[in-house]
Parts: sequence; C-alpha cells; structure tokens
Amino acid sequence: MATSGKELTDQRKIALTAGTSLVIMTLAAFFSYGFVHESLVVQGDAGATFHNIMSQHMLFKAEILGWVIILICDIVVAWAFYIFLKPIHTNLSLLGAWLRLVYTTILGIAILNLILVSVLSSSTDYSLLFETNQLQAQVMLYLEAFDPIWSIGLIIFGGHLLIVGYLAFQSNSIPKVISILVLIASIGYIVIHLSNTILPHYDGILTMLKLIFTVPMVAGELGFGLWLLFRGGKASIQA
Repeated sequence: MATSGKELTDQRKIALTAGTSLVIMTLAAFFSYGFVHESLVVQGDAGATFHNIMSQHMLFKAEILGWVIILICDIVVAWAFYIFLKPIHTNLSLLGAWLRLVYTTILGIAILNLILVSVLSSSTDYSLLFETNQLQAQVMLYLEAFDPIWSIGLIIFGGHLLIVGYLAFQSNSIPKVISILVLIASIGYIVIHLSNTILPHYDGILTMLKLIFTVPMVAGELGFGLWLLFRGGKASIQA
C-alpha cells in the first residue's frame, strides 16, 4: 500500500519523538542506576548506605530526577510506538503500548520508595522519632524494595518488547537485525527478571543470564532508538 507524503511526514515526526525519548532515557538510566545508585547503595550495609545518601543527598535527588525523566520518556515512547507501529497491526501495537504503560506504573511505584528514602534521610524530624539504627534499617528497606518491584515491571516490559520486535520484523523498512535484537532483548528481560523474582538467591544463574543477554538487550533497544532517530519514518513501514 502506498503511503502519502503527509503520512510519511507524520511517521517521521513520531519516529524522531520515539528515538529521542529512547536516547534520553538510556542516558538517564546510565546516570541514575549505573552511576548514582550503584555508587551510593552498599548491599548488606545499611550504615554505609545511609551515610552515603546523607553526605551526597543532592546526588541522590538527581538520581530520583533521572528516574522521573525515564518514567516520562516511557509514557512518550508507549504512545509513539503505538502510532508508529499501528499501520502494521493496530491491535498488537495497542497491546504493546498498554504493556509499556503497565510497566511504567510499576516503575512509578518503585520510584516512590526512593522518594521515601529521600524524605527520611533529609528531615531532622525523623532522627528524633527513630533510633539511628532504626532509621538506617527503614532507609535500607525502601532501597531494597526498589529492585524487586522494578524487576517485576521489567517482566512486563519484556512482553512489550516481544510485541515491538515481532511488529518490527513484519515491517519491510526496519532492518531485520534490529528486530531480531529487540526480540532477543525481550526474551532476556523476561528470563532474567522472572529468575530474579522466582530464584533470587541463585546468583550464579542470574550472572550467567546477564552475561548472555546484556549485549543484545542494550544493542536491541538502543539500536532501534538510533534507527528511529536517523532513519525511522523516511519510508513506509507497511508490511
């Protein structure tokens, strides 16, 4: 089916929106989780973690801001993917968008735990209400709740990517290598985070799964984002 010039222009704008949002959220994720969260949170040491957050509270707030940016970008991407992939299959693209919005809701719940940590560690009122070790334990509890809640959301996110990868594979314009990488990434998210939820104490299995899937997970999402940014919508995506 031929695509009109206006439709191509609209698709190009949607692709630019999705691609830009994906790149922004990738950078925000590297900062918030890869840099700040990993440097401030000391697993199994509530005292050291509490000290790190207290001494670098502005940095911790910057992490929360990064997560909020990611959440907003996820909502934008859910809408943009729906519009961009709708010509291939309306119902599947809509289902994919809803799955991403469900994931985003769960991510929002996880972020609330970080906001509670920020409140507890910044107010002197709580230091009067709780003993130091109690306050540290409260902070660590909320921090440790963040990962499993987010992990449950990422299982659903994997389902979203499965649909996106399938629809991308049906397209004549999206490179097959990108769609295959997105499909592999979807399997990676589902398998890793199901294992993380069901088998949290089997560190060896989780490490092996991450080694297998990390590269295609990053390459699939980021590759699709860059393709959307530079090439998406320049030709019809009709299957």
